[in-house]
Amino acid sequence: MKILMVHNRYRSTAPSGENRVVDQESEALTAAGHDVRHFERHSDDIEDWPTWKKATLPGRVVWSRASRHDLARDLFRHRPDVVHIHNTFPLLSPSVLYACRLAGVPAVITLHNYKLLCASGDFFRNGEVCHNCAGGNPASAVLHRCYRGSALATGTTVLNARGHRGSWRKLVSAYIFISESQRQLMSGMDFDPERSFVKHNIVPYDGPVGGPRQRQVTYVGRLDAAKGAPLLMKSWDAYRATAGDDALRLVIAGGGPMLEQVAAWAAERPSVEMRGLMSKPDVFKLIGESRAVVLPSQWEETFGLVVVEAMAVGVPPLASGHGSFPDLITDGVDGALFEPGRPDALAKLLLDVDAAPDRYAELGRQARTTYEKHHQIDRNVEQLLDIYRFAVAHPAAAQR
Repeated sequence: MKILMVHNRYRSTAPSGENRVVDQESEALTAAGHDVRHFERHSDDIEDWPTWKKATLPGRVVWSRASRHDLARDLFRHRPDVVHIHNTFPLLSPSVLYACRLAGVPAVITLHNYKLLCASGDFFRNGEVCHNCAGGNPASAVLHRCYRGSALATGTTVLNARGHRGSWRKLVSAYIFISESQRQLMSGMDFDPERSFVKHNIVPYDGPVGGPRQRQVTYVGRLDAAKGAPLLMKSWDAYRATAGDDALRLVIAGGGPMLEQVAAWAAERPSVEMRGLMSKPDVFKLIGESRAVVLPSQWEETFGLVVVEAMAVGVPPLASGHGSFPDLITDGVDGALFEPGRPDALAKLLLDVDAAPDRYAELGRQARTTYEKHHQIDRNVEQLLDIYRFAVAHPAAAQR
């Protein structure tokens, strides 16, 4: 099958799981013998634009004539069987849907976040889950300046989503949600249920499983409020206040807007070690040395790459009990869930990890079984191909 991946890559200063998913799916499809090409834009390029061009960005977010033209040219030149769209913000825009319609090529989209309903893309505002716009009315987002604290940026994002809502409904042949919880939270888009599928992201791993564990737990991810960095710090302080000095250590790998704040906090606590950004092999090695991986996310994550990565290594995830995490983790079987937003609940769980290492080692073994059963690459690729075949057989947009 000939597949064209369409993706606006995120800034390199903010490593993105979406970029990784696109690359991993492409590699898996290529390894299975399929012809995979890419049509991409890079947000990093914006930094090199002259001032006058940067001023045109809000308009390009809503409609990029250049992206539509360039994609249409590629489609007529290479004639793929299907176009798989991942992210169109900010440089591609929904104009790519019209290029697909013009060329008569069915479009499939993976919905990685909540951007079509939520200006910030995460249903999260002022440190709390927020569903004010989930029904489709974005007035609250504009009022609160939910995207980057800017009225202009929020207005542009809202206009982009609202203005093209009909296009997202009529010009897409198949929608891929990456968890069942995400599909339910995005019901306000009113997508055709017959064209809606749930398929988890591909998480490849062929390294060692098991091995000696250090007396430590690990956090891997972006350091910001939505991912739960403030909650992690409060929970760790509460845990150490009860456990004392002879207790678990915390290793933090990642970067983000709260890096300096977290680093300053860690510098005053000998029990915390900062590793910064790490390569994927080093991340897997770090996870494999740990008793558990902590995921204190405050927002309702659409998927948990780190959850599945921990399972692949045979290490149990400890995660907030909302969003996609209950879809991925069976509490007390292959990991543990705690009440979202409760530092005391996570602290209590950390005490249990320290007190019962054998039980959490067994949770890790069961986590590996879950990975083998539900997250193997061959099965995931075949599911993706089935969705492509559906899109080819049932194109949503009339061919031109």
